[in-house]
Parts: sequence; C-alpha cells; structure tokens
Amino acid sequence: MSAEQNPTTSHDPAAEPRPARLTAAAALAALEGFALVAGGVYVLVRGFTGTPDSRGQAITGGVTLIVLALLPLLAARGLLLRRSWSRGPALITQILSLPVAYTLLQADSVAIPGGIALAVVAIVGLVLLLNPETTKALGIRGPGADASDQK
Repeated sequence: MSAEQNPTTSHDPAAEPRPARLTAAAALAALEGFALVAGGVYVLVRGFTGTPDSRGQAITGGVTLIVLALLPLLAARGLLLRRSWSRGPALITQILSLPVAYTLLQADSVAIPGGIALAVVAIVGLVLLLNPETTKALGIRGPGADASDQK
C-alpha cells in the first residue's frame, strides 16, 4: 500500500508552522548568547589594552564568557530547527540568568538596569519555553505519555 492509501496517525510537529512562542524563545536565547559574546570580547579587550588588576584573570574571564555563550547560541539554533534536546540548554540558560540578574540588582551602580533587563528576559524565556504550545512543537511528550497519546 502506498502512503496515500494508508495514512498514518503519528504526529509530526515539524510538518506544522513554527509557533511564534518557539521563535521568540529562540530569539531570546540568541540574544543572551550574543550578549555573553559581547561581554567576553569587552573583557578580553580591556584585559589587553587597559590596566586590569590581573591580566590573566581578565583574559580567563573573557574566554570563559565567550565559551559560555555557546550554550544559549546552540540552544537557539536547536529551537529554530525544532530539536527537542534544545529546550534543556535553553531552560538552563534562563535559570542561571536569574541569580546573575539578582546580583546585578543588588549593586549600587549602573548595573541595576542591566539586572532588570536580564530578569525580564529570563522570566519571559522560561514562560515561553515551558508553554505547552512550545513543548508540542518540539515533539516533547509529558511523563507517562506514549506515542499513541499524541494527536
């Protein structure tokens, strides 16, 4: 029998258009990744051209930020491509952003607006990633669900 004569009942999330929530979650993850790259480059440049307390620490910090940027950037690409594995790294990025935002909010400096922005991005990102529409679009089944439960 051909596929036309024998329709399958399996659900292919990639066959449907990508939900706006999934695209927005990917955009936020990419934004965080690019912000980490920019911060890392800034710290590296300041480490080489400025007068840091420790040039080695500045270089290590800059390289660390750039390497950490890989997590949200890979997650953003995976979300755009609807890879179910990508939700985990994206969630981890949002969760780790919250204590950083809190720390920035505790500072008595120009870091407070950055803390507010980071907290908003992290909370919105969590809401978007945990949304049932996003979960469905990524093909993630809930606990105890089998393939026949998906419509």
